Amino acid sequence: MASTGIGNGSHLSGELFKFMTGINMVHVPYRGDAPAMTDLLGGQVQVYFGPLTTSIEQIRTGRLRALAVTTAMRSEVLPDVPTVGDFLPGYEASAWWGVGAPKKTPTEIVEKLNKEINAALADPKLKARLADLGGTVLPGSPADFGKFIAEETEKRGKVVRAANIKAE
Repeated sequence: MASTGIGNGSHLSGELFKFMTGINMVHVPYRGDAPAMTDLLGGQVQVYFGPLTTSIEQIRTGRLRALAVTTAMRSEVLPDVPTVGDFLPGYEASAWWGVGAPKKTPTEIVEKLNKEINAALADPKLKARLADLGGTVLPGSPADFGKFIAEETEKRGKVVRAANIKAE
């Protein structure tokens, strides 16, 4: 099982799968998506829980076979590919990115940034480009994002503890 390194999203996604199914896969950490993808395509590893944004072109060209997506819902760009949750109820592991600011940033600056970022995310051209790459736009408030981060931290913390993952 390839990953982009110990404790990274692809590692935790694979460990969650292992934990929920009871199967064993040997973890092979790489230093990023490119070397993990190279070895997956070359047959040195058999599975990679990598982000769709990294693998979408390989899937489109037929060099890589998508078995499932790890998100809660099917991907708009791969509507025929099931979710892991379709056959393993409760499984969900999404890669996500967000924008943060230092804790003491004035509220009016945070609100202005949030307004402008949400406006950009509503732009049809940006939404279409992100969708083409396999991404999904999730606009929201700073409070929504804070809640999301807390939930993800708790969920991923359980996986880290269950798999006994240690920082190196």
